[in-house]
Amino acid sequence: MAKTWLSINVELLGGGGTELWPWPGRTFAVGPSHTFEDLAEAINVAFARWDHSHLSVFTLSDGRMLTDGFNGPELGNTAFGPIQEVLDFARVKVARTVKAGDEFKFTFDLGDDWTHHCTVDRTKVDPLEVLGIKPAKPLAYWGWGSMPDQYGRRWADDDGSAAPPHEPPEPHPMVRGDWPNTVEIPLVDDAVVRAATASKDADRLLSAISGSTIDEALQQLGAGVSMALEQRRERAEPIALSMVNRLTFRAFPGDSELAEALLAMLRREPSPGLDLDIDVEMLSAVHEGMIDESTGGYIDLETGDVVDAAAVEYGDSGDDIDLENDPDRWLGFARSETREAWEDMSAFIDRLREPALRERGQNVIEGKGAFRRFKSFVDDHDLLDRWRLFSEDRKFGRARVLLAQNDISVI
Repeated sequence: MAKTWLSINVELLGGGGTELWPWPGRTFAVGPSHTFEDLAEAINVAFARWDHSHLSVFTLSDGRMLTDGFNGPELGNTAFGPIQEVLDFARVKVARTVKAGDEFKFTFDLGDDWTHHCTVDRTKVDPLEVLGIKPAKPLAYWGWGSMPDQYGRRWADDDGSAAPPHEPPEPHPMVRGDWPNTVEIPLVDDAVVRAATASKDADRLLSAISGSTIDEALQQLGAGVSMALEQRRERAEPIALSMVNRLTFRAFPGDSELAEALLAMLRREPSPGLDLDIDVEMLSAVHEGMIDESTGGYIDLETGDVVDAAAVEYGDSGDDIDLENDPDRWLGFARSETREAWEDMSAFIDRLREPALRERGQNVIEGKGAFRRFKSFVDDHDLLDRWRLFSEDRKFGRARVLLAQNDISVI
C-alpha cells in the first residue's frame, strides 16, 4: 500500500454557518510519500483559500485525529467526549493510514468549521495518466462546483452591510478579447512584407512581423513565412506556429488551407498538392477582376504563370497561349462574385471592437448603396488602412481556396 497512489475525493459540505448543496469538490492524486499535512495544504489551495493561518484537522473513522504538533495535545485533552489520539500530520503518510473505500473528515479553521467529506476511491490512480507528471505534493486532477470565499466576502471591501458595487455596463476588455489594446499597435507594413518576400530576405520579413498587428494580413504573410522557415527556421518556427493557430481560430476562406500547408512545413512534410511557383497576389488580382472587362483567368500548369482571360481574348497577354490545342496545360477559373465583396465588408465590421461602431457599420452595409456608404464609413472613422489590408487578405484567401480545389499547393 505504501507504493500505491491513491485517488481521494474531497467534497466541501459547508462552513461559516452555511451548508452547501450541491457539494463542490476536487479529486486528488496522493502519492506514497505524501503526508496529511501535504494533503491539507493541497486541499486549502484547491479550495481557493488565501489565508492559511488557521488550523487544519483530519478525523479518521476510528476517531483518531491528525493536526500539527503544537495544537495536537490541546485537541486530545478536551473536557468532552472520548479520549482522542492526536497524531502529528507532518509525520503520518496518507497511503499508510487509509485504504480504498475509507472515509475521513477534514476541517479547516475551527472557528468557521469548513467541513470536508473525504473518500478514498476503490481504484488506484496513475499520476502520469491523469496529470502527466508525478507531483511532489498531492495535486487535484478533477473538480466541480464553485468555491465560496473563506470569509464570505463577495468583493474586496465587503463588510456584510454595504451594497455591492455597480456592475460595469460592458464586459471587461479581457473577457471581450480587447486586451491589450492592439489598435495602438501598428499594422504590419505589407509593402515591406512584399519587398522582403520578393528579395527572399528572411530577417527583414521576420523583423517586420515582430511587434506588429498581423491578424488582418495572415494570408499575405504565407509566402514570406514559408521562405523564412527555409532560411531562418529557428527564428521563424514560433511565428509560423502562431500563424497556424491564428488562421485556425479566424477560419476565413483559405485559412484552413494555408494553416495545413504551414503545418506540413513545420513537420517537414511535403506541402499538399501540385508544387507550382504561383504568385498568389497576382492570382488574387485576376480572380477578383483586375480589369472591369475580366471574366476570370488561366493558370499555366507548367510554369505557374497567371493570365487574365480578358488579355487572352484581346490578344494582349504577350504569351503564346493555345487553349484549343494544349488544353491540359491551362487551368481556367471564373471571376469571384460580387456577393463575396459584400461578405468582406460584413466580416470586417464584425471584427470591430467598439460595440457602437460595430452597430453603425452593420447598418451602413444594409440595402442599396452599401458599398458607397461603407467607403464613407471607413474614411470617417480612420479605418482605411486596416480595411485595405483586410480586404486584400480576404482576396488572397479566396485565391488559396481556388488552388486547393484544384489540388495545387497553396504556398
